[in-house]
Amino acid sequence: MASIPSGHVYVRHLDPLPGTAPETPEIVRLPDPDPDSPDNPATGKWWPPVMLSAQWIDANADLFDVFHIHFGFDALDPRDLQEVVAALRRNGKPLVYTVHDLRNPHHESPAAHDAHLDVLIPGADALITLTEGAAAEIEHRWGRRPDVIAHPHVVEPQTMAKYARRAEEAGTGGPYRVGVHVKSLRASMDPLPVIRVLLELAREDGGMVVQVNGHCDVLEPGGARYDAELAQFLERKSRSGELELHIHDFLPDDQLWDYLAGLDLSVLPYRFGTHSGWLEACRDLGTAVAAPDCGFYADQGPVFGYSHNEDGLDAASLKAAVRAARHAGPPAPLEPRARAEQRNAIAARHAELYAELLERSGVLQ
Repeated sequence: MASIPSGHVYVRHLDPLPGTAPETPEIVRLPDPDPDSPDNPATGKWWPPVMLSAQWIDANADLFDVFHIHFGFDALDPRDLQEVVAALRRNGKPLVYTVHDLRNPHHESPAAHDAHLDVLIPGADALITLTEGAAAEIEHRWGRRPDVIAHPHVVEPQTMAKYARRAEEAGTGGPYRVGVHVKSLRASMDPLPVIRVLLELAREDGGMVVQVNGHCDVLEPGGARYDAELAQFLERKSRSGELELHIHDFLPDDQLWDYLAGLDLSVLPYRFGTHSGWLEACRDLGTAVAAPDCGFYADQGPVFGYSHNEDGLDAASLKAAVRAARHAGPPAPLEPRARAEQRNAIAARHAELYAELLERSGVLQ
């Protein structure tokens, strides 16, 4: 199996939990080749994916039975993707494409990603997406109905259990903590209007802390993506005590989980998008999520919805979402066992799909 990229947490969690599903066939995924040394496995860096080329497919077709694309084709010309599809055809290898994004969160305009989708969606032998809403849009736009297979857990079940115990021991009390994460400020994000409204709400309602976390490249002068307006606003509000500001580089998983578990509500500040792994991590950790109506976040799992898209933010709807979340109290934590069972079911469905494709292609008789 060639999964692009095999090292991504989503792809890793398409396998059953070790030792828990002996009835599910084992899927052997090729390691991501190192982009700087393609003959060697990647040790962490997988982008740009070496396997996404007709030359690699022709040279390595005897190493895999199925080619499954998830992420990593952002920088390719659509003609390169057409060559990938053609190489798979001439080598008799079925193509599976999981449509994670109907709108690329890194692109200001949808045009480039649409051109990619116009190659991959018609060219794939099988399509998967994560929600019914996304499946309906794909069917409307391309006339193909994907299989809908839910997003697996992001946080490991044993870690989920640890945070559930910690939450029980801590109980309730203290101010209501609302977080906005500005990451490296993708094109899909418009956090400043969201943060302004949250600060208004904190003044109006009291007993609420607004916490903003962001990466050094966005919030420190000299950073590759430094946003002076956002950084200076956050610095002023931090100095005045109106919000808590945390500036850091990418957090290792244990620190990221501590941060997310410490929030009562995580507000996704997106003006366009499709699905969210961040949302799934929050669900795993028992943190409520306020999500915009511009994508299919509400189809993924329970969220407190508000209106935010490329036309702007509806401030009243955001305030209502936060108040509703606060009134509802902490969400019921997801059971690690239930998440593990869901992962195994997701793995089994993928294995079934691969077997169907191989039987159709004559590899399995």
